[in-house]
Amino acid sequence: MNDRRLGAIVLAAGLGTRMRSDRPKVLHEIAGRPMIHHVMAMVEALGAHATAVVIGADMDAVAAAVAPHRTAVQAERRGTGHAVLAARALIDGAADDVVVLYGDVPLIRADTVRRLIAARSSGAALAVLGFRPADPSGYGRLILAPGGGLDRIVEQADLGPAEQTVALCNAGAVAADARRLFALLEQLRPNNAQGEYYLTDIVALARAAGDSVAVVEAAAEEVQGVNSRLDLSAVEAVAQRRLRHAAMAAGATLTDPDTVYFSADTRLGRDVTVGPNVVFGRGVTVGDRVEIRAFCHLEETRVADDALIGPFARLRPGAEIGVGAHIGNFVEIKNAVIEAGAKANHLSYVGDAHVGAGANIGAGTITCNYDGVYKWHTEIGARAFIGSNTALVAPVTIGADAMVGAGSVITADVPAGALAFNRAPPTEVADGVARFRERRVKFRERARDKQAKSQS
Repeated sequence: MNDRRLGAIVLAAGLGTRMRSDRPKVLHEIAGRPMIHHVMAMVEALGAHATAVVIGADMDAVAAAVAPHRTAVQAERRGTGHAVLAARALIDGAADDVVVLYGDVPLIRADTVRRLIAARSSGAALAVLGFRPADPSGYGRLILAPGGGLDRIVEQADLGPAEQTVALCNAGAVAADARRLFALLEQLRPNNAQGEYYLTDIVALARAAGDSVAVVEAAAEEVQGVNSRLDLSAVEAVAQRRLRHAAMAAGATLTDPDTVYFSADTRLGRDVTVGPNVVFGRGVTVGDRVEIRAFCHLEETRVADDALIGPFARLRPGAEIGVGAHIGNFVEIKNAVIEAGAKANHLSYVGDAHVGAGANIGAGTITCNYDGVYKWHTEIGARAFIGSNTALVAPVTIGADAMVGAGSVITADVPAGALAFNRAPPTEVADGVARFRERRVKFRERARDKQAKSQS
């Protein structure tokens, strides 16, 4: 059976009205990635020969999100069986076996789907995925045949007294021989209150024809679907737990795992230490032996080996932190390269810049990168020293080994090895405080008199 071509049909036409959102349900994110992307990544891991994503007529955004995978449009939403038939032209003849999956069930594992396909390949016409939730109410029940395998699926509303006690529920995913699947789908009739074609009805049709139907069980959290914001948060919690466990298994230390949030594409090296309340947005790669202290936020960032980040640091898109660099408390880095050994330890903003190796950025330093019209670049050379509370007005270059005095506003290039500063001379006014306060009292009195006249 190994030479049989696999097809995958992913149902993603649901409107998700309970999400109360203008965005298609399957584009809501889990671990920083649209949930449909989780499903498509799993399908790719299966090595599917042909894939079809079934969308609604008004779902161009979903079609764009799943590209280059092809989409089939379910013009009328008339049930899951009708949706699978919409994909027939993309799958029939291009696959020997088919697995039907759901775009709003993002946590199902490739290994589980492989078990489902293997169960079908062992001689059954169909294989259905089941699970045992803590509370089975609301789910269709899988009623097993006396000799094994699945006899029928009974929806919650149709359960008899004996069937009420059945704990094995329908997870929705199905594996089938492609030709047999479409033949069964053609026999479906909308004989229900909703007037829809149910995919689950193919089980009864297969059994009536004398075919066997296999059942494969999955963990309940793996097949949890998303129909509401509450479901979304529950699935996010499962995804985060998986990512935390994977990070620790790969050699990272999370001092308070439950407070660390990952994106699906976060990559941590060995012996990384992550403190409490750290958030990894999309596109973060961290090297070995990096320490990320509490309350940091990283997004589209690369951090090289042995760097020290935080606490309370923000690394925005385009930040590249070099080997052994230090980015300290309340420092924000955006679209900037911080070379090896450079330090920005306190209260600074470095944006659209390049900071050379071993440079020191003093507390309160900012690169003034935006003039209201354009963004400009700041170049800081190796081993340069930027004094505290300095404003570097881009475009500007600070040469290697240069020094900028504290409190300066630098608007022109500073040559390598030069010392630059601009400060107004100190001014002292004798009795200045008393005179200032006297003027303020008189000003307030005049203001009150003006207000009283305007109200009279």
